[in-house]
Amino acid sequence: MSSKSLQEEFPIHWLVWDNDYQGIERELSNKSNNDIEGKDPRGRTPLHLAVALGHLESARTLLRHGASTLAENKGYWSVLHEAVCTGDPELVQIVLENRDYQRYSKRTVGVPDLLKKLKESPDFYVEMKWEFTSWVPLVSRMCPSDTYRVWKSGSKVRIDTTLLGFDNMNWERGSRSYIFKGTENRAVAMEIDHDRREVFTETMQILPANFDMSLMKPSEDAIAARLTNPVVTTYIDTDKIAFERNKSGIWGWRSDRSEVVNGYEAKVFSASNVELITKTRTEHLSDSDKQKSKSKSSKTPLESFLGVAEEHNKKQGATNGDILDLIYNPSHITKEEYFNSHIDLGDRDIGRPIEQSKKTQKFKATLWLCEHYPLSLQEQVVPIIDLMAASNAHFQKLRDFITLQLPAGFPVKIEIPLFHVLNARITFGNINGCDTPVEGVTTTEDAGKVTTFVDESCFESPPGYRRLGDIHHERLRDEDDQILQFAIQQSLMDGNTDPVEQLTFYEALNNIRPPPPTRPLPSIRQEEDALLQRAIAESLALQSGNPVCSEIISEPNSSSNIDDDLQLALELSQQTLTEDEKRRKQEDEELEKILKLSLEDK
Repeated sequence: MSSKSLQEEFPIHWLVWDNDYQGIERELSNKSNNDIEGKDPRGRTPLHLAVALGHLESARTLLRHGASTLAENKGYWSVLHEAVCTGDPELVQIVLENRDYQRYSKRTVGVPDLLKKLKESPDFYVEMKWEFTSWVPLVSRMCPSDTYRVWKSGSKVRIDTTLLGFDNMNWERGSRSYIFKGTENRAVAMEIDHDRREVFTETMQILPANFDMSLMKPSEDAIAARLTNPVVTTYIDTDKIAFERNKSGIWGWRSDRSEVVNGYEAKVFSASNVELITKTRTEHLSDSDKQKSKSKSSKTPLESFLGVAEEHNKKQGATNGDILDLIYNPSHITKEEYFNSHIDLGDRDIGRPIEQSKKTQKFKATLWLCEHYPLSLQEQVVPIIDLMAASNAHFQKLRDFITLQLPAGFPVKIEIPLFHVLNARITFGNINGCDTPVEGVTTTEDAGKVTTFVDESCFESPPGYRRLGDIHHERLRDEDDQILQFAIQQSLMDGNTDPVEQLTFYEALNNIRPPPPTRPLPSIRQEEDALLQRAIAESLALQSGNPVCSEIISEPNSSSNIDDDLQLALELSQQTLTEDEKRRKQEDEELEKILKLSLEDK
């Protein structure tokens, strides 16, 4: 293709390549040709291209015209990821502040649209039970569960939850309600803290055109933190996923497997070739930061045991020293080569030479699909998941999966991978309060047609609660993602709370364990006992409403600090463990040997 035809096909990209920001301004002012989010043959939007080439002026112009910072390139790297990898703090600042602005704007526009979409669908009540599970025994015993209760009436939605997050070495519990009310052009969101008897209210409206962007400006510390740590992205590779019906039966008699889930018969499907991929980049780090990262990034014993595949690759090019024009095109790719889709560039690319490691874990997801369920997945449930996905990492991963081309039926139960050692199992139940009555929800049947009514009182804040201003915290999705990963890493620890051996936040986010202790390694049985006792203590505490004190968690064998119920539970637990000891002794010895060998390999 000629240069002229390439320029006509990718006019904005062409100007970005030369950092012709004045030409970009003229082009974007021409309403007849304003494809600011189009992708070039290498999978980059104009903003992605400007950032990869380090063109600050072009990036400013594109952002001023509303170019999306939320887009991902073909490597699943966001614009912010790529900006950090340039090592340019000014570029990181303008992308980060625009990212936060666009996130808020997307939410303020998206929520009213979702509520408007829900208005036309039938009203309902449903419970979504989330169970975090793991195939690693020591981890699975520490995984929490929660039930999201959902009310929907017209353009009003209420979602109740008790699992709030992870704080101070414990899963954070509480009682919260999130209420959304849609009006003509806006929405009101309420966060009700039932423990503190407080109500936070936010009116979601489109931000004015003259909004002061300086209010979104990140701190210098926030920018420095990003530039001195590796960039990480985790995603599910959906390209190779295949669904197949599970079979049941023995001795050659095989039939399609079905199970009853909360009173509904469901067909069981497996999704094979589900790959969870974590990629880490370090080209923006200084030599000292790289050394710190390298000293911490050796594969953990658990990863060795689980067979997590890891590969490192470093794309060759100019050295990663000071920021020079040369490093943004180390392979000296011409403009014509880059924009011609018929030319295979191989490993050559623009941007700073990439230093990247990738970890891959293969999973099987499982689906229980019911063909005659009283809820519509697309009309009723997906909008609810969209509401939660804006600020909840778990719901975002659920949305990514259920929007695939699933087999026919409603997924009354679904099990999907979240991270390398953790799955989420979501089960829908108590639809419209049919199993257990729910206050404010009534169901009538007329000529075989079932109708559900949800009372207006369900969407009002309780009397006597203190009313406050704007919602006091909104956990952004990537931050929630990091907190969950941190919690998982803490669950992998050996059950003690010695501060010397706790993981730092950064270490936890990057699958890093501290060096093995100098004292003798505790037996696997001791570790399991400690974790089991800790899990029992936590479970009893949640039922009684009393927090578990740190002394109980860190000193599980000290009966002086344990109440009578807990002591009885521990005695019963010990009796059961003793009975199982003979059967499991050989397995424990083999597992202990594997872990010790893994530690020695380090």
